[in-house]
Amino acid sequence: MHQQKQNTTNCGGIFDLESRETEVEKLRQKSGAPDFWNDNSSAQAILKKISLIEKELALWSDLEKRHGDLEVLLEFADSGDAELEEVNEELKSYTQIIEEVELKMILGDEQDTQDAIVTIHPGAGGTESQDWAEMLYRMYTRWVEKKDFKKELIDYQPGDEAGLKDVTFEVKGDYAYGLLKAEAGIHRLVRISPFDSNSRRHTSFASVFVYPSSDEEIEIEIDPGDLRIDTYRASGAGGQHVNKTDSAIRITHLPSGIVVQCQNERSQHKNKASAMKVLKARLYQAEVEKEKEAMKDLEDTKLDIGWGSQIRSYVFHPYNMVKDHRTKEETGNVSAVMDGNIDKFIRAFLMKQLGRNMEPQEV
Repeated sequence: MHQQKQNTTNCGGIFDLESRETEVEKLRQKSGAPDFWNDNSSAQAILKKISLIEKELALWSDLEKRHGDLEVLLEFADSGDAELEEVNEELKSYTQIIEEVELKMILGDEQDTQDAIVTIHPGAGGTESQDWAEMLYRMYTRWVEKKDFKKELIDYQPGDEAGLKDVTFEVKGDYAYGLLKAEAGIHRLVRISPFDSNSRRHTSFASVFVYPSSDEEIEIEIDPGDLRIDTYRASGAGGQHVNKTDSAIRITHLPSGIVVQCQNERSQHKNKASAMKVLKARLYQAEVEKEKEAMKDLEDTKLDIGWGSQIRSYVFHPYNMVKDHRTKEETGNVSAVMDGNIDKFIRAFLMKQLGRNMEPQEV
């Protein structure tokens, strides 16, 4: 128990509670200024940061309280005045909070606290891969619901017979990007195809792209002259009204070749705003990756998190198994994973990244 108390103290040192308390107090003073709401976007960003820090401080306060409660319970258990089951329940709660604190310590990059924009592309294989992309979309939707986050659909292109050709959505919640960045890469499915009359086994692939949702704090200048904006008639979900006007937007960023589109809203103006948000996020991510490449920080992680790498396999036949190839984390409960229980894979990836980042660097 003494060792656990020492570990808690050490974590507090890394987390630097005093500086966080000072930071949140300064932000509260800013939020009380008469001209605070003159810049609405800046005000919202400050309020979001205050909320995040307050949650972190509350987490540490709860951890300290449970640490004390656990010590008292252990003393009672030694004297026979507490049931072992009660001690185990308290220890379980204490462990869960420690794991949550660990995650907060891992997610230290500036963009980790931001919302996330996720795009899913099916690989080659037509209906098989399009159906697999739809299954992944449902998996992330269920994960969002379990985390009590919010999801906003930006663009959805239905498949020819089943599934989807492309989907882009925004996930809003604390550390959404920091968590979902672990999902970027190629996801592989092995199953008996429901679309094959001969019931043969098929392998399908889908790519998942994750970008930090750019807010006003991220400075990305986009020259209007670098954009080609096309309008077209929306298709798929949305009803007949959507299809009567050229409300869908496709934006091409000519220098980079990045293409984004949005047709989810009935308003062309709203679709354009959503498409610009996705473009800004992708340009920002491209710039971040370029800087990391220049500093050679990605040499050891290219195979792990590169857009073209296979990160996880989902085997439905001849056995049940989901295995992450980066961390070797695996489970036989495929149905639970497809229902959004992917936190163990996300955590394993982030812990591995933490270990890699803490390795001594060559001079």
